[in-house]
Amino acid sequence: MPARKIRVDLFDTEGNRYSISFEGQVTRDKALRLLDLVELLGGMPSGSNPGPGSTGIGNELSKCDKVRNVVQKHFPVVWFSSREVQSVYEQELKEPINLSTVATYLSRMATKGVVLRTGPPNNLRYKATQSAPQATIKQKIT
Repeated sequence: MPARKIRVDLFDTEGNRYSISFEGQVTRDKALRLLDLVELLGGMPSGSNPGPGSTGIGNELSKCDKVRNVVQKHFPVVWFSSREVQSVYEQELKEPINLSTVATYLSRMATKGVVLRTGPPNNLRYKATQSAPQATIKQKIT
């Protein structure tokens, strides 16, 4: 199979241009990874091209939001792995997701404080954080 080239140009709301190009053996999996990257950069509305088995409400959410919903619904108080999230995601939403994509989203959620992360890099475990309402105290100085 001859080498192919894919190039994607994105423009954000500020007018910045992002160019992503790929040269080599283009497979379906590699093309989907490229489209996932485009979606992460915000260049594609998540509901623009619904896949098979998609539900109406799922079309409005990004993959990251769907992963967050799966974590909140199925793992609210227990420790879990990225592989467990992948399995539940695919069973519930009837759409495939790469394990590396799930791991990336969980890592981002850990950075934002949405989940806790522990364990060695080859066996990371996650747990949803309990979001308690934040109280603020305003003091009037006279």
